[in-house]
Amino acid sequence: MQVLVRDNNVDQALRVLKKKMQREGVFKEMKQRRSYEKPSERRIRQEAEAVRRARKAARKQAQREGLLPMPKRKVPAGGARPRPAAAPAASES
Repeated sequence: MQVLVRDNNVDQALRVLKKKMQREGVFKEMKQRRSYEKPSERRIRQEAEAVRRARKAARKQAQREGLLPMPKRKVPAGGARPRPAAAPAASES
C-alpha cells in the first residue's frame, strides 16, 4: 500500500493511509489475529459474515427493483445546500 505525501503534509497522508487500511480490512484482521481463533469459531464467524453479505445484497437488489424505499441521501457537511432566506423582520410602527 502506498500513499503520496504532498507539500510535506504528513498528517493528511497519514489520514489517507488509515482510511485505505480501514477499507482493506487491515485493522479488523489485526484485531482477529491478537488471539487464537478455534477452527469451529472461525467457521461460525465466516458463515455469519456470509449471511450478512447475502442479506445486504438482497436488500440492495430489492431497493434497485423498487420493492424497498431507497435510503436517504446524506447531506455533505460542507453546506452544499443553499440556506433558506431569513424572513424580513416585522416593523413596529
